[in-house]
Amino acid sequence: MIYLSRQEHFNAAHKLVNPNWSREKNIAVFGPCANENWHGHNFNLIVTVAGEPDPDTGFVVDLKQLSLLIREKVIEPLDHKNLNLDVPFMMGKMPSTEILAQEIWKLLVSEIPKITQLGQLHAIKLYETPRNFVEYFGPDRSKL
Repeated sequence: MIYLSRQEHFNAAHKLVNPNWSREKNIAVFGPCANENWHGHNFNLIVTVAGEPDPDTGFVVDLKQLSLLIREKVIEPLDHKNLNLDVPFMMGKMPSTEILAQEIWKLLVSEIPKITQLGQLHAIKLYETPRNFVEYFGPDRSKL
């Protein structure tokens, strides 16, 4: 099994706030991330496809096609947007990096097979900062 990854980048703002909590509790739990005036991140996204190389091309997936897919389905809807207000697939969800990684998975999991015959989405790695990142391997690893 080969694991091939593509890294992309986007900038987005958000605010972590539970509307059922008081302002004080939101600040106590989320700290500066509950800033009423939002805050932004320079996100780095790594999408990993697992599979066997195609005998004709030697590719698990054509990286040009993977990049175009990620840019269309993920980067364009997220880049320079407010995750709380501007992104339809994030509406009504806590815009934590964990939830965002899960939502990105949902955007890509059924699209990857359209650009590769022998590969499937393996992982989403989403860096919120150089020191904070999330890895997501799908909703149920026991099925892989």
